[in-house]
Amino acid sequence: MDDYHRMIAAGILSNRRVELLAGEIVEMTPETPIHYNTAKRGAKYLENLLAGKADVRFNGPITLQNSEPEPDIAIVRPQDSVYNNRHPEPEDIFWLIEVAKTSQKKDLELKTKIYAAALIQEYWVIDLSSKQVTVFRQPQNGQYFIQQVISEGVISPLAFPDIQISIEQLLN
Repeated sequence: MDDYHRMIAAGILSNRRVELLAGEIVEMTPETPIHYNTAKRGAKYLENLLAGKADVRFNGPITLQNSEPEPDIAIVRPQDSVYNNRHPEPEDIFWLIEVAKTSQKKDLELKTKIYAAALIQEYWVIDLSSKQVTVFRQPQNGQYFIQQVISEGVISPLAFPDIQISIEQLLN
């Protein structure tokens, strides 16, 4: 992790879209217009629903033990001044969302393992090809114990059971 941060500070990675996943520097999949717009609209939608309860971060890094991924949306504790000196860490994170159009394999396999190992309590993958949201919950031993695929209706995140999030709104 320190080497990765030194490479960033030295400008070695400045012209590359990469993230640190399980100790490896991995090229990020280029975003299609629908991927970017879905993630941006989803972040705005969640910002409105969670106003005053959480900080909704868009395409920003988080710091885990041996990874520094950049989830499309991270819902974290609202401690903006703390994030001036560091990225959100597992104890700051309510849940993470990835949007997948061409990155399903990485999002549904590699990142699922990384997030479960970091004990991220909830992780969603918005799959634009299948028009479904896969919800992962209850991380144990490097994997999620519960996996649910939803294509319509509403879901309440574990951290905010009183909030109902429209699946259709996330998918459009």
